[in-house]
Amino acid sequence: KEAAGGKTEGGIKQKHREGGAERKHHGQLRLGPFFFFVIPRLLQSRFVLFHPRPEFRLLSLVPQSCLGQAVSYPMSAGRLRVEGDTMSWIPKHILLWTLLYSTANPLGRGTAEYREHNLFSGGLKMRKLCKFCDVKLTTCTNEGHCCSNCNITSICVHKNEICAAVWRKYNGNMTLETICHDPTLELHGYKLDDFNSKKCFMKEKKGAGGLLYMCSCKDDECNDEIIFSENITSSTEIKYVIALVAVICLVPLLVIAIAVIIIFYFYRVQRRKKLNKAWEKNVKSRKQKDCSDVCAIMLDDDRSDISSTCANNINHNTELLPIELDTLVGKGRFAEVYKAKLKQNTSEQFETVAVKIFSYEEYASWKTEKDIFSDINLKHENILQFLTAEERKTDLGKQYWLITAFHSRGNLQEYLIKHIISWEDLWKLGGSLARGIAHLHSDHTPCGRPKTPIVHRDLKSSNILVKNDLACCLCDFGLSLRLDPTLSVDDLANSGQVGTARYMAPEVLESRMNLDNVESFKQTDVYSMALVLWEMTSRCNGVGEEVKDYEPPFGSKVREHPCVESMKDNVLRDRGRPEIPCSWLNHQGIQKVCETIVECWDHDPEARLTAQCVAERFNDFDYQDGLLGRSSSEEKIPEESSGNSAK
Repeated sequence: KEAAGGKTEGGIKQKHREGGAERKHHGQLRLGPFFFFVIPRLLQSRFVLFHPRPEFRLLSLVPQSCLGQAVSYPMSAGRLRVEGDTMSWIPKHILLWTLLYSTANPLGRGTAEYREHNLFSGGLKMRKLCKFCDVKLTTCTNEGHCCSNCNITSICVHKNEICAAVWRKYNGNMTLETICHDPTLELHGYKLDDFNSKKCFMKEKKGAGGLLYMCSCKDDECNDEIIFSENITSSTEIKYVIALVAVICLVPLLVIAIAVIIIFYFYRVQRRKKLNKAWEKNVKSRKQKDCSDVCAIMLDDDRSDISSTCANNINHNTELLPIELDTLVGKGRFAEVYKAKLKQNTSEQFETVAVKIFSYEEYASWKTEKDIFSDINLKHENILQFLTAEERKTDLGKQYWLITAFHSRGNLQEYLIKHIISWEDLWKLGGSLARGIAHLHSDHTPCGRPKTPIVHRDLKSSNILVKNDLACCLCDFGLSLRLDPTLSVDDLANSGQVGTARYMAPEVLESRMNLDNVESFKQTDVYSMALVLWEMTSRCNGVGEEVKDYEPPFGSKVREHPCVESMKDNVLRDRGRPEIPCSWLNHQGIQKVCETIVECWDHDPEARLTAQCVAERFNDFDYQDGLLGRSSSEEKIPEESSGNSAK
């Protein structure tokens, strides 16, 4: 304690600890391990000396026996020395001086500190550790990962040198070379530009007479594992790439599909809005006119009118009209139709009208039709114009008359038998028919007034008249039904199975009408309308082949006047419909008409189009496309030789 200057034992221990820490920090001698382990090894080993520069330098004091593998050290020219090189033994006095210097500069320091330490004044700074083997045969292919299998590790000489590898394939032989290299210099004619990489990724170079791949990297011994850039992805990465590619391919398809659906939806919406606007515009234009003028009576196709006084008061006339019957033009189950003269002020002046005469026994049919016609809201250009109804006493007994406008072209069936129509004619006839039925089914008039919907229930080509402008108008409402809101389900059920069997809808044939929905009654008319449209199309010269003679729907499949049971077999059991030949589809307009026909005669009433929808479709058709010639004059008949017909 006195030798320590009176310091306490605790103070001495503290100073000892501080001194120990200071010695540790400065790398003080650790002689025990050195004398008992290192020196005996050094005496049994040789040291590699070289002088790459003018001055003599000692590169390393690490013996081979300590490293456990051969160590090579670069020289200025050869760059590589292996274990078998001839080296001289170091004299013992030089060895002793070396040992003394090594004790002052121990190897126990950290790797980075050791590499920066100078062995002698101005000595070499130790840098990268790289695999360093001469050109040697290898089994590595230019795919995936590969190990160099080089067992020689070299300490690069220059500070800026990095690890590099060169792979060649020439004449079927593959070689690999691993070295240290200065990236500022060319290697085999190429400068390395990837030396900042931590791994050695091979890049293909243009080599003379074979394949050449080169790589460089900055980490220690990073050129031991070489990676060829063509196939460096793992199985997980490959799966990820495949999934990514699949998503990239599917996403555009999904987007396109969604876009198509959206476009189609907006197209339908816009089309519906357009049609609604057109309808509203039509209604407004009609409202601007006086409804009595819109519904003015047209007696013949020459547009000649009855006098305004007669037109306004004829339906309310309590006196019998001065009518002279002329020619019988049609006969049905319930009545006969005559062409007649409605006399004016003098016997020389008259208007041609049609008179439908019912016998006394058919009073119910006359009354039904009179009540239908008496509704002023029924007036429409495509519905036969009604003048008045009368009860007359004759020598044959009491008769019931309905006086209407007269149309010289007669009914549609007669017209189709004697005429071949063009696409324009089909467009006019079909469109006017659909508009007439749509008005009949509608709950409002073109003027916008409320109206009771009416179902015709006996729609067929013989109950449709052809006007002089080739527009259709509906007639014969003896079996029609007013869909009054006051009708009960029992009233509808008692309405019975009525109509012509050939034109009956499937639900009418098997008596399975949906009595809870009055719309189902309207759809029976739509089915019948489809058959009439088929009749028109079968006589159109736009079908692209020789037009066949007229035949009614189902033609020769049934008798001329088929019964209900026969039609059940064809329509219900066989699900039969009139044939639509492929040649009809060659004409763009007729193809659209055929599509409409098929949708209208669907077996399911709820799947059929409405009459209003059919009318809108015909309004959308452009009859100017592919117009063909009108019917030839040889096929036409004199206008006065035919008339309207009815039951």
